[in-house]
Amino acid sequence: MMKIAVIALLAVSTVSSQCFYKDDSSKKLDPEARTNLYRGQLEFTLNLFNAINKAVPNDNIFFSPFSVYHTLLLAYFAAGGETEKSLKHSLQIKNNLDKINLMTAYKVDKRSRTANNNSDSYEFTSANKLFVDEELRVRDCMFQLFGEEIQALNFHNSPREAKDYINEWVARVTKNNIKDLLPDDGVSEATKLVLANAAYFKGVWASKFPVERTKKEAFFVSETRQTLVPFMKQKGTFHYMVSDDLGAQILELPYKGNDISMYILLPPYSMKEGVTNIIQNLTPERLAAVVEESYMGREVIVEIPKFTMERSLPLREILEVVGVGDLFNASADFTTLTEQSGVLFDDAVHKAKIQLDEEGTVAAAATAIFGFRSSRPAEPSRFIANFPFVYVIYERPTSSILFMGVYRDPKK
Repeated sequence: MMKIAVIALLAVSTVSSQCFYKDDSSKKLDPEARTNLYRGQLEFTLNLFNAINKAVPNDNIFFSPFSVYHTLLLAYFAAGGETEKSLKHSLQIKNNLDKINLMTAYKVDKRSRTANNNSDSYEFTSANKLFVDEELRVRDCMFQLFGEEIQALNFHNSPREAKDYINEWVARVTKNNIKDLLPDDGVSEATKLVLANAAYFKGVWASKFPVERTKKEAFFVSETRQTLVPFMKQKGTFHYMVSDDLGAQILELPYKGNDISMYILLPPYSMKEGVTNIIQNLTPERLAAVVEESYMGREVIVEIPKFTMERSLPLREILEVVGVGDLFNASADFTTLTEQSGVLFDDAVHKAKIQLDEEGTVAAAATAIFGFRSSRPAEPSRFIANFPFVYVIYERPTSSILFMGVYRDPKK
């Protein structure tokens, strides 16, 4: 199974001693930089989830906050002035975390992911690119720092070929799961910069669902509408809890290797705004209480939908809600990247796809009926995800949410 997401922002190590600051070498090593990077990423993720749910309150949601964050991180490294300040605030980067230490944390994370991606239990690939027009004079120090990320294309003479090249790069990184990310009018002769991230996840359940037990049953979209969908079923030992703070039953479905799990958060069936309530109540602290391993495994009967979903997001409007400042305005400042003026972003595009089946994931979903703190603990709990729920694909070693979504309506 796999999870795939891509984001692109479209726009018309030898460290130089003066790339980010008057004297980059004056910045002292911050041993907490990587921890702070992950913490900021998580806070941004939960803010973004809220904004997306408000933008599309009645639709299915699937996206990669990891992908969005890492694309904006490249924009932050390239920015200066007020644009840099707004992005720092939006990305929840601590005031005392300077660009040198943040860049080091970013590169260490990237290297460790590359080293660990030969795992036979799951595959997670993330790649960032800053595609610049050949006529844009990028500062030498930025080439030195981000040589793997920066690539020149001929937007001004061959915009269609440049667009096709970027789309082919995205398709390659996502194993052909995301195609045609940029629309035909996505770049033009005036385009100066396209920031892109592509992410791909394929995981195998630690406990697979027997194919012969999958059968069609009712999914309750609302009190007045239901539809038949294939449900995967198994009985096994899982981490399961009921969170009063989140108003949800929570089931963990680990992938082989146990570094990455899917968590399904199922509100009470009787609660009309149960999904929105969960999203609004999700904080880093409450998420930590869910993913810590202190609660016991128990026998659970699990029934969750089998589905494939692809989603595009109106990302520009959503990012403006979470406070990216003048990123999309003529006043945008990218003086760290180039001394040329007039570089701004026209639009932001995000596409994500998930496939959930008996073997594992490209994305998963589940729901349950509330109130089964059984008085007879010997009986297995029942987690029946047959009405709208929230799901999260979480990477434990880095406390990162790789993908997340809401499964509301199988027919959408």
